[in-house]
Amino acid sequence: MSDVAVDLATVLSSGIRLAAPLAFAACGEYVAERAGTLNVSVEAMMLGAAFGSIAVADLTGSATVGLLAGVSLGALVGSVHGALSHRWHVDTFVVGLVLNALVLGLTSYLVTVGDLGRHQVAQVSVPVLRDLPVLGAPLFVERWPVYLLLALVPLTWWLVERSRWGLELRAAGENPEAADMNGIRVNLRRRQALLWCGCLAGLGGAYLAVGEVGSFNQNMTAGRGYLVIAAVIFGGWRLGRTLAGCALFGLADALRLALPALGYTVNSQLLVSAPYLLALLAMLLFSTRRRRPGALAQPFRRLS
Repeated sequence: MSDVAVDLATVLSSGIRLAAPLAFAACGEYVAERAGTLNVSVEAMMLGAAFGSIAVADLTGSATVGLLAGVSLGALVGSVHGALSHRWHVDTFVVGLVLNALVLGLTSYLVTVGDLGRHQVAQVSVPVLRDLPVLGAPLFVERWPVYLLLALVPLTWWLVERSRWGLELRAAGENPEAADMNGIRVNLRRRQALLWCGCLAGLGGAYLAVGEVGSFNQNMTAGRGYLVIAAVIFGGWRLGRTLAGCALFGLADALRLALPALGYTVNSQLLVSAPYLLALLAMLLFSTRRRRPGALAQPFRRLS
């Protein structure tokens, strides 16, 4: 394989690993936003799950159990957000920001008082396909949670676009008053969407810790939750385009890590800021050009 092909394979492999946590969380954020909730707390879901997965893996000795614990912690954050925003009607942006600050503070403190070890889930190598030139190793030699996306992406699409639950969910996000008049429990559907988002964002954060890195570092998500929100906006609230945005941000982050290692000299500050600059550009370009859910970020109170 030529040097260029090796360099390309290195960047692609890194890009897939970095895009995977974003893709998991984006599948959840996509559902939440289609239901009408702009879920700012996705950062808290990912960060809490990342810490919890390593902490539980330390206690049990199993990275897989840690991964499941991360999903549960993400679901817990989603449940809290849903109860505060769509049961007790606290402003959803305030709830999201408070949860982000709370989880950041808690995990930053707990990581200093404990001595967490290293834990990683097993790597899976697909025979024959792994030997394909350029794309073989990046696509078919990965930690096993990555392959869950093959099921979760079509499942998420089917739930939103083809199931009765998804029809009610989209109605809650487009016109909650009309949905309520037709017997749909709007705030219940929004809480359920946040729970789904919490599970998948938790999976993304847990994968980041026990899949990609193998340990927990203070503020290790480093704003990835906000990149997820930008990816949904970039995708125009369509799942396929949203995942394309995750791939774009993941590749930008991969270039930050891979280019210096491959011997290319690029301004380090520019490389570090590249994914976030892309996210900002995406929001500026697509937030007004794509049709968003009609009641996105609008609270709903049932008039009795």
